Amino acid sequence: MSRFSEIKSLVDSLEGDMDKFYNKNNKAAGTRARKTLQDLKKVAQEVRLEIQNKKNDN
Repeated sequence: MSRFSEIKSLVDSLEGDMDKFYNKNNKAAGTRARKTLQDLKKVAQEVRLEIQNKKNDN
């Protein structure tokens, strides 16, 4: 479940940057949002593999 907490943390940090980018036209916030989304993608893929491996071990 620590991985789930990591995903929630990334989504929470993403919220502020998305708001700044879309509502306040802050380009630096867009860059940070893109980086956070890439990190989220990476963590999600790792979790998918962990789940698949655990499922196959049973």
